[in-house]
Amino acid sequence: MTESPRRSGEYPEPEQQPYAFSYGGGAYPPPPAYPPPVPAPAHRRARRPVALVAAVAIVAAAVGGTTAAFAERLTGTDPVAGGGGVPGTNVSQSSKGTVSGVARAVSPSIVEISATSASGDSTGSGVIITADGEIVTNNHVVSGASSVKVRLSDGKTYTADVVGTDPGKDLALIGLRGASGLKAAALGDSDSVKVGDQVVAIGSPEGLTGTVTSGIVSALDRDVTVSKNEDPAGQEQQGQGGDGSGQWPFEFGGQQFNGDTGSSKTTYKAIQTDASLNPGNSGGALINMDGEIIGINSAMYAPSGASGSAAGSVGLGFAIPVDTVKADLKQLRAGGDG
Repeated sequence: MTESPRRSGEYPEPEQQPYAFSYGGGAYPPPPAYPPPVPAPAHRRARRPVALVAAVAIVAAAVGGTTAAFAERLTGTDPVAGGGGVPGTNVSQSSKGTVSGVARAVSPSIVEISATSASGDSTGSGVIITADGEIVTNNHVVSGASSVKVRLSDGKTYTADVVGTDPGKDLALIGLRGASGLKAAALGDSDSVKVGDQVVAIGSPEGLTGTVTSGIVSALDRDVTVSKNEDPAGQEQQGQGGDGSGQWPFEFGGQQFNGDTGSSKTTYKAIQTDASLNPGNSGGALINMDGEIIGINSAMYAPSGASGSAAGSVGLGFAIPVDTVKADLKQLRAGGDG
């Protein structure tokens, strides 16, 4: 039977190889023979990698589960269902470890304190530690005060009472009248702090409420000596008083800074930081990158002879370790020894 000629442009039938065509009664190129069926052994060889992959996947899943369980035992947390923030703060996982994340979480727990005494008005900072308005600050911020006012980060103001003071540790506890539902800061563990750790400081230098600075821990266990008197020269004051330096005087390394500490003194172990501290930062917070309070800022070095705004930070600041604060809370709540 003679094949009918193909029309121009007609594609070959699906079963033919591409580009095959008929000419002069023959096929060009000759159609190749179909490949023989794949023998059974080839099928078994093809399936082996799939089985191997499945086995590897099972092993990997087992190893992953073991690793997760091991991590849970090490950290005491569930690595999968871990919380979105640090207890006592609102540092989100995405912001954890950032200055901005720490600032957002902890700033509502930091207040500005204005104290009035016979010597004038002093300004400092404080840290809210309970929802009903217990606030930790430095003794020298409220020492001898006849009136204490507190301004929160949202601008709301309260009258406060001095609950207890400990001049020996330069610590004080004040309580807000009629406060409730406040955001308390999380108190960390200063014993775990290491030199080089990044830190954030929040306070009210020069009356600038909620000022945030950052730096590192420069040293630990620095012996800082401060006055135990109610009104030493150079107390942190806005207006009259002292030598006008606006700085709380202290001694370090056998030298006096920011004025005369007087004859009645006390020495405590401090965390040294290069985070910028200025007049008014006293009583504010030194915070780790998990949003936990690790110290209460208490002293900073100012250049000799500097006063007012010229007495700014040169990167030598000191903070009372939070472990000292926690150990002193019971005594402060009972009225302290001041």
